[in-house]
Amino acid sequence: MELFASHFGTYEIERGPEGPGLLPFRHDPAPSPIGQGFLALADHPTRITQPHARKGWLAGDRGAARGADSFVPVSLDEACALAAGELTRIRGSYGNDAIFGGSYGWGSAGRFHHPQSQLKRFLNLAGGFVAARNTYSYGTAKVLLPHMVGAAFSDPGTLNPSWDRIVEATPLILSFGGMRLANAQVEAGGTGAHMTRHWIERFAQANGEMVTLSPDRRDAPIGTHLPIRAGTDVFALLAMAYVLIEENRVDPQAIGCIAQGYDAVKSLILGDSDGQPKTPHWAAEQTGIPAHVLRKLAYRLVDGPCLINLSWSLQRAVAGEQPYWAALVLAVLSGQIGRPGCGIACGLSSVSSVGNPVRRLRGVALPQGENRVSAFIPVARITEMLEKPGQQFVYDGAELDLPDIKLVCWAGGNPFHHHQDLNRLARAWRNPHSVIVHDSVWTATAQHADLVFPSALPFEREDIAAASRDDWIVLSSQVTPPPPGIETDHTILTRIAGHLGLADAFTASRTQAQWIAHLYEGYRTAHPELPVWEEFRDIGYARISEVQPCEIPQPLEAFVANPHECPLSTPGGKIDLFPPLFQRQDQLLKSPLCSPRRSDAGEPERYPLQLLSPQPETRLHSQLDGAPAATRARRNDCEEARAHPDDISAQGLADGDVVELYNDRGAVLVCLKADPRVAIGHVVLPTGGWYRPQVQSDGRILDLGGNPNSLTRDHSASELSQGASAGGARIALRTHLR
Repeated sequence: MELFASHFGTYEIERGPEGPGLLPFRHDPAPSPIGQGFLALADHPTRITQPHARKGWLAGDRGAARGADSFVPVSLDEACALAAGELTRIRGSYGNDAIFGGSYGWGSAGRFHHPQSQLKRFLNLAGGFVAARNTYSYGTAKVLLPHMVGAAFSDPGTLNPSWDRIVEATPLILSFGGMRLANAQVEAGGTGAHMTRHWIERFAQANGEMVTLSPDRRDAPIGTHLPIRAGTDVFALLAMAYVLIEENRVDPQAIGCIAQGYDAVKSLILGDSDGQPKTPHWAAEQTGIPAHVLRKLAYRLVDGPCLINLSWSLQRAVAGEQPYWAALVLAVLSGQIGRPGCGIACGLSSVSSVGNPVRRLRGVALPQGENRVSAFIPVARITEMLEKPGQQFVYDGAELDLPDIKLVCWAGGNPFHHHQDLNRLARAWRNPHSVIVHDSVWTATAQHADLVFPSALPFEREDIAAASRDDWIVLSSQVTPPPPGIETDHTILTRIAGHLGLADAFTASRTQAQWIAHLYEGYRTAHPELPVWEEFRDIGYARISEVQPCEIPQPLEAFVANPHECPLSTPGGKIDLFPPLFQRQDQLLKSPLCSPRRSDAGEPERYPLQLLSPQPETRLHSQLDGAPAATRARRNDCEEARAHPDDISAQGLADGDVVELYNDRGAVLVCLKADPRVAIGHVVLPTGGWYRPQVQSDGRILDLGGNPNSLTRDHSASELSQGASAGGARIALRTHLR
């Protein structure tokens, strides 16, 4: 069977007289229709068809006109020589710690043609580079959780009970931020079977109850929806904890067996330490949820069984650690932590694999070698790095220096999509001497580069696809060859490496086909039940053996049952409810991180609406923008922004109007959709629109592509995590000023 594997899942290749097509994989119970649009990109007008160099860069402007200049085509040989020459110049004049290898994942579901891995391998052979740590997805929680439950839980997904246990226990699920089923279409290494919808249906059939607290009713797949004001989840969580403490519904002795810091966190919640009791009435003023509802939820929680689910989006905000901290505190105080199918979950439905009860695939990644440069930045601090080289910053308790970057190398990512405050990024992006980008289409990042290499699309190359949280491995066949002159990232980097005398080391004397077979053998070593390579090639896919429920470890279950024999890796061996770094004065927040705050704190109140920027339903980030699903979703040739009818009519506007969303950071052009499911005071503009800044006659910058990150705030979540802060932006609506 010929298959194509993508982030949206697996598809069967149908070859006919009119050319190839993609069909849903017969073993997938809920295939995503989006990936079937991949082939539309083969000859899309935005396709990069040959290498290009920016005119001003060739003339030596060192970035002055970057993003506002024209390009000239060059041959692949010339482009590779230019790239090698610039890399050599920067290394010789400034050292390897002046090179930023900025590739961010999602370029490919394949394990060999993974742009980030290819680029890192190349740069490490060339002496190393400044790297980025963590993710935009859950980078804030990833830093916080080890302080509370130990390093084993740095991936928030490892805290989740599996869906089979959830269905068996049938707890009340309090879901903060919701479970957007559209997000569950996606998996980093692809999947053979989308199961999230199946498990939610199983939960409902077992009479499970779900209460979703979010500003958008579309976040609630089943059950009751409570419209909470965006960015106030910590207030609701602490208020429920207050009820349990005030009414003596907690067991301090039982808490002391598994956790430390209870007395300090109790003092904070009751208001003894800061003068503000965290009562339901206090929370109601912030959240919009009545006090009696919060009190009732607290009772339901402690009576159990109960599971608190947190979407990843909650922690992408200023002080985004707070809801995750408060939820873990509440799960401990209520006695739900460590119970089968109960306690806390981070990101159920955020991607396809979260919570799936499967054996996880283990295999070897493409070896990247040793990076001899120790400097790094948290991934969301790229603008500050380019703006303020040499400036000190605090990250996870350590003082670090922002590196002085002269060369940016990027492959397989689009920072002009997923970063915040894109107009500010565009200004900072002019500071390096050179920017080299590999991409398949003319994204904003490619348009803000100096040297652009055209990369083969995922369906134009063979690979194996496998996700570390999934149990499927797929041979992704080449559906069509790339157009003449377009190569894989591996081939391009091999040619650049040739100019540096590193080609043999980079390829390890293996062809691309041999590398793919080699990586597959790594999976077979870990899972001997997988078929031999020749058989796997004939079948096209494999799935490791199913696991018995008792074989799937349930997070914290063994620890709670026997904390002395199964201690955590925290300093005290227990859950730390009040880590020292959480109590320290945070210079970015101007308060300790434990001091509750709304995500929009500090935003000008003259902007009456809060912006929500969830993942798009018709794309993965900005990928497949030119595919049919994304094209059909546009309205009046614009991205669609949803708002409550009352908020729209209050501005004298109507459904279908083309308007501007704006604040002090910028403006975006969108088409309005009146939707009563959106809570009053909010606007929902999904990410995915391509950043297309246009200077207007009055000097302001209008993003014609409708990217919400033209409006979001680029402010660190805190000194603890330095995470992304997309949440909390305040905006206003106005008629498009033509």
